[in-house]
Amino acid sequence: MIGLLNLFANNILPIFLAAAAGYLLAKKFRVDAVSVSRTTFNIFSPCLIFHLLTTSQLETNDILRVSLFTVLSTLALGLVAWMIASAAQVGRKMMSAILLIAMFGNAGNFGLTLNALAFGDTTLAFASIYFVVLAVMMYTVGVFIASSGKYNLWQATRSLAQVPAVYATVLAIMFNVFHLKFPEPISYTIELMAGAALPTLLVLLGIQLQRSAGLQHLKEMGLGILLRLVGSPALALAFTSIFGLQGAARQAAIAQAAVPTAVLMTVLATEYDVEPAFVTNAVFFGTLLSPLTLTPLLAYLGAN
Repeated sequence: MIGLLNLFANNILPIFLAAAAGYLLAKKFRVDAVSVSRTTFNIFSPCLIFHLLTTSQLETNDILRVSLFTVLSTLALGLVAWMIASAAQVGRKMMSAILLIAMFGNAGNFGLTLNALAFGDTTLAFASIYFVVLAVMMYTVGVFIASSGKYNLWQATRSLAQVPAVYATVLAIMFNVFHLKFPEPISYTIELMAGAALPTLLVLLGIQLQRSAGLQHLKEMGLGILLRLVGSPALALAFTSIFGLQGAARQAAIAQAAVPTAVLMTVLATEYDVEPAFVTNAVFFGTLLSPLTLTPLLAYLGAN
């Protein structure tokens, strides 16, 4: 029991304390979440991805396997969620909301920091691959689900042009393949910006969670949160065996699959009017409940 408490205190509590700072800041000063989000999204996060991938010496084969794992495990989770929600006979909008809650975890704000604290830089590099691939899926599959089929796949795919992390990943792969390097002033600047990414992501998480509005649709919310926090890591455990992921790659894949729902889902739900209050509340309460599942999982994965 003491070991689990130590794991929580060392690896999860700092995430909640930083997010709480953002929550209180937003509550007192009405901070503009959009400005903070755009700064992180367009500058800090791409620099973090590029820095991690160009300094970690990941093998191309491992990158491909983690990428394929992310795609297939996310789609498999979506299929399971759809089957259960169909059996529960929920409405069309609620079906889309449950799929968004279950399928797309907070691999950025929450997941990257969790992997950095629990496992270190090598696992964090693998976690960044998961994050980028999931971001691509959010802006394609996620948009398609949120729009309930009204948004065609080509229109959804075009939104990827607005995801700087994708460009950072492609550029990092090119630098690794061709052994390229930026001049030192640029490299130091990228490293400096990368260092700002994780704390800013956590403060942003708190700012965004401040919008939660209360409880409703408890049965459906419980289903979505249960699928996200329990169903997703359970599927991930099976898929890591299928793809032969070992060591740091396995730790990153399972830990990223176990994080609570991404705050971006509240944006998609609001944009396409897919039970936005319900999705926002599910994100909030799922995040609060996540230590109950993440702490023993971290112990299983060998976190410090």
